[in-house]
Amino acid sequence: MTRVVFWIAVALAFGVWVATAKGPTAAAEYYAAYLLEFSLSVDNIFVFVIVFSELHVPAEHQRRVLAWGIAGALVFRALMITAGIALVQRFHWITYPFAALILLAAWRMLFAEERERRVVERACDVCSTWIARVIPVSPVLHGHDFWRREGARLTATPLFVALALIETTDIVFALDSVPAVLAVTRNPLIVYSSNVLAMFGLRSLYFVVSDALERLTFLRQGLAVVLVFTGTKMIGSGWVDISPGLSVGVIALVLSVTIIASLRPRTTTAPGKT
Repeated sequence: MTRVVFWIAVALAFGVWVATAKGPTAAAEYYAAYLLEFSLSVDNIFVFVIVFSELHVPAEHQRRVLAWGIAGALVFRALMITAGIALVQRFHWITYPFAALILLAAWRMLFAEERERRVVERACDVCSTWIARVIPVSPVLHGHDFWRREGARLTATPLFVALALIETTDIVFALDSVPAVLAVTRNPLIVYSSNVLAMFGLRSLYFVVSDALERLTFLRQGLAVVLVFTGTKMIGSGWVDISPGLSVGVIALVLSVTIIASLRPRTTTAPGKT
């Protein structure tokens, strides 16, 4: 929990620097982008839990996999953000396909959870996954190593399979989250810094909330509402100007209601009573 608080404090402090250096509007854009990215990255935790569970990765090795996974994700995110900003600046119409991706992601959040879970579980079959078709894979862990030597050849361990699955699913998630952040701001510094700080916080957050995900029963619905708001904002940007400050307020309100509704004690009716 200490690490989660630390990275959130760093993110908030960076926003203060943005306000000082770039002005209050830029700071509001940063906080909206960070809050959006951080909330959407929580969905990655569902995938982490499934991957580590299906591959039987011990808790003591999970930090190593996540550290390398997030390092790779930061590189891929930088490439996607650069390409996304360049496309939006050159072709304004590209905002509409981006908005469609965001709304499609919202639909998947609401209606395709079980299907996505089955896809990830099937992908975790170490010896039949697409990774095994490219490189030799061993179903046996070898300490904290990603590779082990079997005779004259190197063989990937389940830790490498977990890393590869986490990287590829993050690329898929980035197809949703990067356009969503671009709906808030086109400033490269703000877009990338919000991604970086959200990803660093995500690694620590995983070990705090992974056991509590089942209690957040309305989390995906809340994230879907956030995505619908973001996609609608992107579509209507030519007609309605929604300020960054209002975006922060809407996202924070939706997430707060989602968490409170999820954690609120359920009341049950005794049998035979109405």
